[in-house]
Amino acid sequence: MHLHILGICGTFMGSLALLARDLGHTVTGSDTGVYPPMSTQLEEAGIGLYEGYAAANLAPRPDLVVVGNAMTRGNPEVEALLDLGLPYTSGPQWLAEHVLPGRRVIAVAGTHGKTTTASLTAWLLESAGLEPGFLIGGVPRNFGVSARLGAANAPFVVEADEYDTAFFDKRSKFVHYRPEIAILGNLEFDHADIFSDLAAIERQFHHLVRTVPGRGRLLVADGEPALDRVLGMGCWTPVERFGDDTESPWRLELERDDASRFRVVHQQGEVNEDAVVDWTLSGRHNARNALAALAAAHACGVDLARGCAALSRFETPRRRQEVRGEVAGIQIIDDFAHHPTAFAATLEGLRAATPRGRLLAVIEPRSNTMRLGALRERLAASVAAADLAFWYQPPGLDWSLAPVVEASPVPARLEQDIDALVAALVAEARPLDRIVVMSNGGFGGIHEKLLAALEVAHG
Repeated sequence: MHLHILGICGTFMGSLALLARDLGHTVTGSDTGVYPPMSTQLEEAGIGLYEGYAAANLAPRPDLVVVGNAMTRGNPEVEALLDLGLPYTSGPQWLAEHVLPGRRVIAVAGTHGKTTTASLTAWLLESAGLEPGFLIGGVPRNFGVSARLGAANAPFVVEADEYDTAFFDKRSKFVHYRPEIAILGNLEFDHADIFSDLAAIERQFHHLVRTVPGRGRLLVADGEPALDRVLGMGCWTPVERFGDDTESPWRLELERDDASRFRVVHQQGEVNEDAVVDWTLSGRHNARNALAALAAAHACGVDLARGCAALSRFETPRRRQEVRGEVAGIQIIDDFAHHPTAFAATLEGLRAATPRGRLLAVIEPRSNTMRLGALRERLAASVAAADLAFWYQPPGLDWSLAPVVEASPVPARLEQDIDALVAALVAEARPLDRIVVMSNGGFGGIHEKLLAALEVAHG
């Protein structure tokens, strides 16, 4: 079968393309703004890519068109699809019908940390020899690909996004997956382009809760009032809490302030078991992600001590606190953070893990929530853990970041040109500094430009 995918370089749709290819389908796709790492792994898999959207991309006629949720009416390829009467479906629906049946599905949901938690879960299952399948909105470096089928009867880990499904299906993606195990990691307002308020997102999370069977399991973070409200709407599945609360059956105890070493305590009835995680990641938020993954893996039969030991070999997914290079003792870190809570968590974790040198935050607020100006009053405070903050005003952001810079708790500056931003960073940076670049887009290739400019300045 020939599948043609609209929006193929998106993190979800690109992963779907790899699964379809592994199932033996011929796969092509269209997108704009193609950039690595997704474009690279698609090309390496032999998947044909069209730059831009056009009716001509649908010739020869595909057997099925899989439509990404970024596609809208008025898109020339969408209009051609409808006019030609071609069969079409959404990505989540295709996954539910062609990959997930018969699998033990583990869905990882939450406003933040889904990619890392899903990667952790897949790695823990892999390290225990279970050969899981997975679809993750990033590239886990322990696997080198963002999706794979795995063994036929193995668990399947899916990053469960609350964003809408397609222009013809406005339900959240995750209602299609019908997991046996669901991780609810956190919940706050985001996606201002489709949700009017937090209550609307809570309702969608409850739709997910409704799909988890009574024989399944809900792994729910403690200290999250919005998740408490979700469960309060009704719950028919056993719930296990994880986090910091002494009453939670899964809890962590930090042994280092930067959370690079922590103890995991699991209480089953009157029996306690514990083990220590010593790994390369930092930040309490990542420790909580690991706790959720350990609980999910444990539900699949993975021994706690073995799981904790495996975490020492875990490599962060691409673009999640990923070190892109170092020049003259100046380290460049790439992070996908695109929400004030994520900015703060990333910086706080790195601050605790940076005993010497300064932490320079470089932020491109480009998500739909940021473009609409939602949560902008929280941006200034989100960089408090940095020593310096550099804000980039991207095209399409119709409100000025100048008030954010003025209200900053740390020295900050605003740039509207990437080359000028690179020049400012090179002039400021000195040995032992860590520069963390945060964006959910390509950011104009700033990482490579910055490394090259530092080489020239310090070569």
